[in-house]
This record gives sequence, structure tokens and C-alpha cells, in this order.
Amino acid sequence: MLFLREWYTHPNGQIPAYEWNFNDVNPPVHAWAAWRVFQIDRVRRGGVGDYAFLERAFHKLLLNFTWWVNREDVHGRNMFQGGFLGMDNIGVFDRSAGLPAGGYLNQADGTSWMAMYCLNLMRIALELALHNPVYGDVATKFFEHFLFIAVAMTNIGDAGIGLWDEGDRFFYDALALPNGRITQLKVRSMVGLVPLFAVEVLEPELLECVPDFHRRLQWFLKYRPDLAQLVSHWEEPGRGQRRLLSLLRGSRMKALLRRLLDESEFLSDHGPRTLSRVYRDRPFVFDCCGTPLTVTYRSAESDSGMFGGNSNWRGPVWFPVAFLLIESLQRFHHYYGDDFKVECPTHSGRFVTLNEGGRRADAPPDAAVLARRAR
Repeated sequence: MLFLREWYTHPNGQIPAYEWNFNDVNPPVHAWAAWRVFQIDRVRRGGVGDYAFLERAFHKLLLNFTWWVNREDVHGRNMFQGGFLGMDNIGVFDRSAGLPAGGYLNQADGTSWMAMYCLNLMRIALELALHNPVYGDVATKFFEHFLFIAVAMTNIGDAGIGLWDEGDRFFYDALALPNGRITQLKVRSMVGLVPLFAVEVLEPELLECVPDFHRRLQWFLKYRPDLAQLVSHWEEPGRGQRRLLSLLRGSRMKALLRRLLDESEFLSDHGPRTLSRVYRDRPFVFDCCGTPLTVTYRSAESDSGMFGGNSNWRGPVWFPVAFLLIESLQRFHHYYGDDFKVECPTHSGRFVTLNEGGRRADAPPDAAVLARRAR
């Protein structure tokens, strides 16, 4: 709540990034944090939720969400820029500064953070709607906004180019040049794994308690088939339909997890790397108007002075995103169950299933699962 008070949050809704640059932008995880605090506190209170806290946070977060939409979506296409967003040591150039070739960057992570933000605010609004039906309308707004963001990621401005590369089976930032050309920056980094964070499971019992929202959801599924394909569902006898809202259907999710669980790419002994290890021996090079820009994997401090020279405060393994990956995988498991399996490590011939606790259920210790390694 401190960061949402008037002496921290700007009247336009911007939350300051850090003490040395209030105008920079951090990933919009405040709604996720407020929802998690509410849930943890409710358990400690014996099931009694602090709805005054949740409602108070929600109103201020509405301002911040609007700031993101108005300031970080350059052309109103539901594609977001944001800046470095904590990924300063794994990019081709400083994403918070003017780009060397001009233009702007459609960010896979910035856009995915906003999709996650939509789902977080939707879930908070649904919880508040259980006590005040007025919030059902706002929940519908964030549900729709999430769908529009998901569509934009596959087709930027109806130009036939998206952030997903079908050949590489991975998400990349897309650089929009002044001449109108859009090109993907094919660096395999945590930027392309952030889409995993945008996931929410809606239980049929919850949907029954918010009939207006449920009717609107059904309307979209019936009359907007282009958007309906983004909402998975399955029928459980005696309970009704459980809904999965995610940027990823099963095939794309498996493709990302194969990269994530590959020891030659992202999986390390200490958690997921923020940059693929393949760039240790074969650095990524981007030709920027005749000037080569290079990204190299470094297992310790950065060898570039562009971001201060010393990245050991974060390093190639970043604990907060490892935590969010674990939470996201748990939500996916909550929907798919134990039958959804991905090989881990990919060369071992063994398979991994995540259970509700995030620990591996059926593979030996020599192929430790991501959640366990991250600890």
C-alpha cells in the first residue's frame, strides 16, 4: 500500500521504479503481489479476507494500469514497450534509451507482463464482485483486454508478423524500424519465457457466483471465435466447465518448456538462466545499420559497461522470475493435471510432471525439476 499512496504514485498513475530514476519502469507485478498478500492473509485469518485492503489496492492499481496503456503502448495496438523491465543485462541494447536504429521495440516481456496484469486485476475484481456485483463489469473489461493483447502478440497491427516465431518455437521482441519494417530480435532469453506468467484458471463454482461475467464470457466464446480459441475449457462431471486463460495453448507451452528444461539452454543447477547458454560459444550478433551489436552469455559479472558493468546483483539466474515460473507451472498443472508431461532434461529420455507443491513427482534426483533447482 505504501507504493500506492499519493506520495509515491504519481497522479497520472505511474509507480516509481527505484530511487535513482523515478521515471523508469519496473514489471507491473503490483496487482499480483496484492492478490497474493490477500490470499496469504486470508489463510492466516482463518478464511476471513481483508476486502478493505484488496478494494483499496484495486482502485489505485486501476490508475497504474491506465498509465501503462496510455504511456507504454505507442500506437494503441496492445503491444507494449516499457523499457528494460529488469532485463538490462541480456539485451542487444538499452531498451530504456532511444534505439540505435530509431523506431521502437514491441516487447515480448512487456506485452506479456500486461497480459498477466489483466488477469491479476480480473481475478481481484471477481473476488470483489462476490461481495459487490458492480465489480463484475470491471472484471469483464480486463478479461476482454487480455484477449486483445493475446491476439496482438500473434499479429502486430494486422501486419502478419507476431512475437511468436513458429520456426524457433519461441517468443522474441520485434523491432519496428522507421521505414515501417518489423524484424524480430531472435535472442533466446527470459524475455521469451515471460508469456508463461500470464495464466489463470477459473473454477466453475466461481463463475456461478458471478453470472454477469459468466454470460459475457459465454458471449465471446460464441460470437468471437477468433478470440474464443484463446480460452481452453474442459468439463468435469458434477462441477461444470473449468476455464484456462493463457497466452499459450498446449503445443506452444510444451515448446517453451522444452527450451526451459534444456540444460544446454536455460536449465542450470541453480534455476533458470535469464539468457540461453548457447550464446557462450556462439554470441548473438545483430546488424544495426552496419554496426554489429553482440549479446554473449556470461556466467558471472557482465563484461559490458553499458549497464554499470557489474551485474552480479542479479547475474544470469534471477530468483524472482524463477518463483513466478514455479507459480505459473502450478496453475497450468491445476488445469492439465498429471497427464501433461515434458521431457526433462530433454536429452535424458525421462519425463517430468509437476505436482501442486512444485516438486517433481516421477523422476530421479539426477534430473532435478526446475522448482527444486530454483530453491
